[in-house]
Amino acid sequence: MSSYPVVLYVEDDPRSCKVMRLLLIQQMGLSEVTIFEDSHNFMARVAALQPPPDVIFLDIHVKPHSGFEMLEMLRQLPQFDHTPMVALTASVMNEEVEQLQIAGFHGCLAKPLDTDTFPHLLERILSGEVIWNITG
Repeated sequence: MSSYPVVLYVEDDPRSCKVMRLLLIQQMGLSEVTIFEDSHNFMARVAALQPPPDVIFLDIHVKPHSGFEMLEMLRQLPQFDHTPMVALTASVMNEEVEQLQIAGFHGCLAKPLDTDTFPHLLERILSGEVIWNITG
């Protein structure tokens, strides 16, 4: 792993993309940040990423493939066996948290992201901790 984590974020909401860009690139100084603004050709685009991501954030409500579908696709690739995959969603209800856990997400962060706590949460996720930060 490089000294800076390589981040992939899949999100179709322009405001959320902007917040994540500001947070990761400007506030945290990360240089290896990729944002897919939809999930078209998802697997081909992921396969083309060099270096591969150290952490993947998936919005749950993306088209054409949902966060659940993208997670399932990624889980079929051995190179992502140990990559934390974290759901991001604005609609966090108990049933959805349960679905996310069953699906195999390494955690969930509620949107909008808390820009004060996110850098620390990212550190914890990268160190292998499972984070279910679902209070908006």
